[in-house]
Amino acid sequence: MPLHPFLLAAALVIEAVAGYPDPLYARIRHPVVWIGSLIAQLDHALNRPDDGFGRRKAAGVLALLVLLLTVGGVAVAVAWLCRLLPFGWLIEAALASTLLAQRSLHDHVEAVADGFRTGGLAGARDAVSRIVGRNPATLDEPAVARAAVESLAENFSDGVIAPAVWLLVGGLPGLALYKAINTADSMIGHRTPRHEAFGWAAARLDDLVNLPGSRLTALLLVAAAWITGGADAAQAWRSVRQDAHRHRSPNAGWPEAAMAGALDLRLGGPRVYGKTRIEDVWLGAGRTAATPADIARALQLYRRACALLIAGALVLALLG
Repeated sequence: MPLHPFLLAAALVIEAVAGYPDPLYARIRHPVVWIGSLIAQLDHALNRPDDGFGRRKAAGVLALLVLLLTVGGVAVAVAWLCRLLPFGWLIEAALASTLLAQRSLHDHVEAVADGFRTGGLAGARDAVSRIVGRNPATLDEPAVARAAVESLAENFSDGVIAPAVWLLVGGLPGLALYKAINTADSMIGHRTPRHEAFGWAAARLDDLVNLPGSRLTALLLVAAAWITGGADAAQAWRSVRQDAHRHRSPNAGWPEAAMAGALDLRLGGPRVYGKTRIEDVWLGAGRTAATPADIARALQLYRRACALLIAGALVLALLG
């Protein structure tokens, strides 16, 4: 199977420099919004409350197949057209960059640190509510800071590294299929009365396709800690080995444990979503009293890890 390291490197650089321009979003929205619209239509059409558990589970499998065939078919056609054009690889890289989230993730997490500076705890709560699902009213300053750092770690895996892995392996179609699966999981892969059966296939497939990305994310964070002042690579690795498997998710614990160890923090733990308290494990052996300065340190570590990812893609391209 041919790899696509040059396409990956170009897409990462384009996204890091340009992100997804706001005027473009205002005009045509975003590819993930289009995917989400299709998922919502399938949910409305196939997820019937009167059906039994098994029937709704089968309907969810059918919905996922329709989603993947549609998104995959469009992506294959677009990639094929790009390769017929002069400099088509650059067009394909620009299109692929829209499904990566290096810059937007950085900006959303940085907004929490900015919220502390400009609006105090209230400003930070408002900013963090845009990137996490937990109830911001229950969060004090350390909890807001931890939530921002946790979101950075987990979304580094889901929004950057895992998409990069599937772009490397499958080009634009591989990346598009990953984003379809990940978006389906975020929309219907919840254990709620409506989606526990219908979203079963999406949730299980999302766990599977995120396995390589979550492990690679942890390794990149450990490597970045070696070259980042004030970060502890040895403790990051120790935290991954001891705590990653303890998370209720098979994937989220890996980047969160690495980030916790690198920054001498404890992440995870109990949190409140709406009015529901979730008793989760702590990851890392450091401080629970995170501060806004820890958000800045986490972002520095994140930037170094992104640079290592781009460098790795360029090395693969040169070797190929």
